[in-house]
Amino acid sequence: MVIIYLLVAGVCLGSFINALVWRVHEQEKRKSKKYTKADLARLSILKGRSMCPNCSHKLALKDLIPVLSWLSLKGKCRYCHKAISLQYPLVELITTLVFIVSYIFWPIPIKGLEIAIFSSWLVLLTGLIALAIYDLRWLILPNRIIYPLLYLALVIAALNIAFKPNHLTALVNEVLAMLIGGGIFYVLFQISKGKWIGGGDVRLGLILGLSIGTPGSSILVIFLASVMGSLISIPLMFTHKLKKNSVIPFGPFLIVSAIIVQLVGHFILSWYNNTFFPYGV
Repeated sequence: MVIIYLLVAGVCLGSFINALVWRVHEQEKRKSKKYTKADLARLSILKGRSMCPNCSHKLALKDLIPVLSWLSLKGKCRYCHKAISLQYPLVELITTLVFIVSYIFWPIPIKGLEIAIFSSWLVLLTGLIALAIYDLRWLILPNRIIYPLLYLALVIAALNIAFKPNHLTALVNEVLAMLIGGGIFYVLFQISKGKWIGGGDVRLGLILGLSIGTPGSSILVIFLASVMGSLISIPLMFTHKLKKNSVIPFGPFLIVSAIIVQLVGHFILSWYNNTFFPYGV
């Protein structure tokens, strides 16, 4: 039954992610222009009606069924007949998959206070997936999404501290994880004056550090993200599909790494310690 709830929540929130990403980007594009009340209402994330991203025609209820509407319309708008990006059903399916996988691999039994932590994680995932899509498309992590997630990460950190038997140790771990997650990127940002890494990545590092909650896990997130980034970028450079001065969004790698570490990071760290430090350190 829980899987069914997560399936429904996943496709619905995946649809919300698509709308959120598009509306935030449209709002950012119009910053240099004067807003009319009609523009504000039309692009409002909470109040605006769903519309075609091509012709801006308001969508009917039958056009809003996640995945199925896209399939029934063969990937085209009912009104202007222009192609609707494959991104829309893919994001809905990916969000659903990540929700279900999170439930299956959640490292602690989901009961009591852990229900609140897991629910907060799902909300955080929704924002993180939105950030990943935005960064992939426009190479930026917008503050409009970053800052609400930072507040949510603080709530998750507080819940994690409350759940642990030793509150002081949990608090120290959260602080260290936050300093590692954001501190390394902050140093890189300052040294390169924003050329190597963006300010959004620094804030994302803080969010992930707070959410993951331990310094070891925070280091593992950065390590896995760096490995994944290298495995993708180096072959592209050798095949000349990527130039030396090309900009590669690092946010998606961090987000995928954080999901992996949150769900199976304890297995990875345990394997590492047993393999390289079998007798302790």
